[in-house]
Amino acid sequence: MRAPAPSYPHPARLILILSLAPTVGLGIGRFAYSLVLPDMRDSLAWSYSAAGFMNTINAAGYLAGALFASRLIQRFGLATSVRWSTLACVLSLALCAVSGNFVVLSFARLLAGFAAAIGFVGGGALAATIAQSRPERANFLLSLFYAGPGIGILASGLVAPFVLQGFGAGSWWIVWWAMTLLSAIMTVPLLLAPFHAGPAAGGIVRTKFAVMPVLIYLTGYFLFGAGYIAYMTFMIAYVRDGGGGAVAQSAFWSLIGVSAFVTPWVWRRVLALNRGGLATTIILGVNALGAALPIFGHAPLLLAISALVFGVAFFAVVGSTTAFVRYNYPPEAWPTAIAAMTIAFGIGQTLGPIVVGAITDAVGSLSFALNVSAAMLALGALLSAFQRKVGP
Repeated sequence: MRAPAPSYPHPARLILILSLAPTVGLGIGRFAYSLVLPDMRDSLAWSYSAAGFMNTINAAGYLAGALFASRLIQRFGLATSVRWSTLACVLSLALCAVSGNFVVLSFARLLAGFAAAIGFVGGGALAATIAQSRPERANFLLSLFYAGPGIGILASGLVAPFVLQGFGAGSWWIVWWAMTLLSAIMTVPLLLAPFHAGPAAGGIVRTKFAVMPVLIYLTGYFLFGAGYIAYMTFMIAYVRDGGGGAVAQSAFWSLIGVSAFVTPWVWRRVLALNRGGLATTIILGVNALGAALPIFGHAPLLLAISALVFGVAFFAVVGSTTAFVRYNYPPEAWPTAIAAMTIAFGIGQTLGPIVVGAITDAVGSLSFALNVSAAMLALGALLSAFQRKVGP
């Protein structure tokens, strides 16, 4: 028998404020790197492998954060963990601005990944708890949390390309300062929001998580992590290589972010199917389609459609896994189960960038690497279709 969910008088508003954690940790802390990657690679004389390593070390930090998340949440509670992890993400952005040293930048990316995972696991569990206070709207409310990264992607896409254009080559560090300021401002509402303690927000009880019943689902999510990160790491370089300037880069990146705002409405009925892996299969299949479109060329319309299709599904894939957890596990198991999903995802995105970067260096073609990315997403969608409901 599940304990009754605590009452939250304004659940949508609270979840939107809570979504600022992944806005900072993921939308800006992880993905803004793609916008400054071409300038950093040119200025610091990096290979594609070195450039990919920066996202690999970020993903390794994310994996480590996922592994420790449930312990930290158990000790400090959901809200406190989310707030402090978001502040750590802001610090990591400042570190990226102060040095071009590879070791310092690697540490900053590692810290950003570690803190983002804590914020994501804690935020996801808290968002699920808040959403559960309105069962009839729970899927929609939960989707609001996963729109958070899109806000960060949109904001960074409207700022970074034009800062680079305005200050010229070698101004990547100025972009990081701009991202630091933007993130600091976004963190303020998160620090002030009244997230009161409830059964899943304080006094967390660690529970055991059985891998075998969901092994195929975890494998599909692993492939999503490996596949999506290649697209998000190298697509700005792909747009630039095709002749796209600051406006084209900003438009492409912003379209990915804008698509997040329609995610709650587009997928709410699909998410209601998520007793097994069906919802994830549908959404991840659309994500694979969006990732595959650049294979056919650099035409602006094609790239715009790719960004919109990829973006509207990308944010929903993550939401579908939390919905899967909410349907299949009791509330006290949500932080542990979400952490397990995040670990599988983290392993995939740790391997993805460095492998795709190495493929690009070896073959000399970003198009080939993007083909591999789309194929991994499609395979993940196929595997998820075989996942059935957990338990009775």
